[in-house]
Amino acid sequence: MNWPYELQIGWRYTRAGRGGRRNRFISFISGVSVLGIALGVAALIIVLSVMNGFQKEVRDRMLSVIAHVEVHAADRGALPDWQATMAQARQNPAVVGVAPFVSAQALIARGEDMRGAMVRGISPADEAQVTPLAAQLKDGVFGRLQPGQWGIVLGFELARSLGLREGDKVTIVAPGGQVTPAGMVPRLKAFTLVGTFNSGHYEYDSALALIHVDDAARLFRVEGPTGVQLKLKDVQQAREVADQLASSLGTAFRVSDWTRANRSWFDAVQLEKRMMFIILTLIVAVAAFNLVSTLVMTVTDKQADIAILRTLGASPRSIMGIFMVQGAASGIIGTVSGVGLGLLVAFNIDVIVPAIERLLHTAFLPASVYLISHMPSDPQRGDIVPIAVTSLLLAFAATVYPSWRASRVQPAEALRYE
Repeated sequence: MNWPYELQIGWRYTRAGRGGRRNRFISFISGVSVLGIALGVAALIIVLSVMNGFQKEVRDRMLSVIAHVEVHAADRGALPDWQATMAQARQNPAVVGVAPFVSAQALIARGEDMRGAMVRGISPADEAQVTPLAAQLKDGVFGRLQPGQWGIVLGFELARSLGLREGDKVTIVAPGGQVTPAGMVPRLKAFTLVGTFNSGHYEYDSALALIHVDDAARLFRVEGPTGVQLKLKDVQQAREVADQLASSLGTAFRVSDWTRANRSWFDAVQLEKRMMFIILTLIVAVAAFNLVSTLVMTVTDKQADIAILRTLGASPRSIMGIFMVQGAASGIIGTVSGVGLGLLVAFNIDVIVPAIERLLHTAFLPASVYLISHMPSDPQRGDIVPIAVTSLLLAFAATVYPSWRASRVQPAEALRYE
């Protein structure tokens, strides 16, 4: 092979395992360093993939209930011309579905039990164009919402907490009240439970009530829909499209998107991901810097070889390159092995975790406690590439000092007692 001799000698030192007890021990320490890097990289990929999976799962369940973008009147009252607002929103090429709605906070009571809830008035036919849950239940539960019949659909957890079954009566206490000779009296309206929905997202299943948009307008005494919901081609463009609509609609409207409406949750997830990346990167760093001890021992053991190479004309830079090749090779092997192992586990975690649960007779994610009962995973290139690059940089950094020490070896001193 016509490779530079620095590469050939460095690679030979990397795989040297024979030649005495000392060489075998150095080879063992080197193997432990490579294994540590591989396990650290694999753990980092697996953990971030699982966190991505949880984020995607929760996001998908959230967006099955709420729209990507919402347009409200700036004064929080009824839209002055909601049909024109819908028509203008449809002109944006990113918008694929539009639906009107009325939304307000209220109390839902049954007997002495009372719960706070977000009451949303929807048009079942239009709502199916905006949210997957409505499209799924359009001809079922949501189809029973007819104007003037005062039917209501509750989240599964909300109905369960109130002890309600289909056909039961429930009372909505609207905000504000009406003035009577006896004083201020709250506005009450009895509704009939026509069904429940289960989105899989506890926040909405426990605090969302759906009624017909016409009934909601009458209940909350507004002249029409208080907002318009939009569905986009690409959910990731929600913030950009919301800014475009805010500019085109003017200051009489307030435009919000799903990322801003749930900013605290997404910020918390991103913060957790950053902290996990930092913590697990420290594990990779510890394994990478184990290469320092391996190379120092190798330099000490190979001083005679270094001296001979120097007497044959090798420059200090070439000697430094030999040991940098040895350390870099260990870092590359560990990183590539870790990426392979991490991706193997991340893509098959839906098989591996159930097998471990059966083996240990336990459940890592009880459905009664967590939002989901299975372990999701979503490996992303944006996580894997930085992990691999960071691991390689740490491994290369660990080789600098021992390689520099090797380049400083004086041939006369090294061969004095040989």
